[in-house]
Amino acid sequence: MLYSELSGFGESNQIIYKTEELLQAAPNRFKITVQIANRAKRRKYEDVDIIDDPRIKPVIRSILEMADEITQPEIISD
Repeated sequence: MLYSELSGFGESNQIIYKTEELLQAAPNRFKITVQIANRAKRRKYEDVDIIDDPRIKPVIRSILEMADEITQPEIISD
């Protein structure tokens, strides 16, 4: 999934859907929330020089990435 393809009304729906998908797949909601926050924080400081898409905040990007990793294990296995 290309995160730059998210736009407008569909963006909000996609983010909500992916967030729910991630929370349902996680055995511990608190732990996954902390993992999302840590990844977003790390991404914020690591990608200071890289400007991907300023409209998508690091926490949203982290949610989308983690949801894809959980629901599509072939992404990680390569």
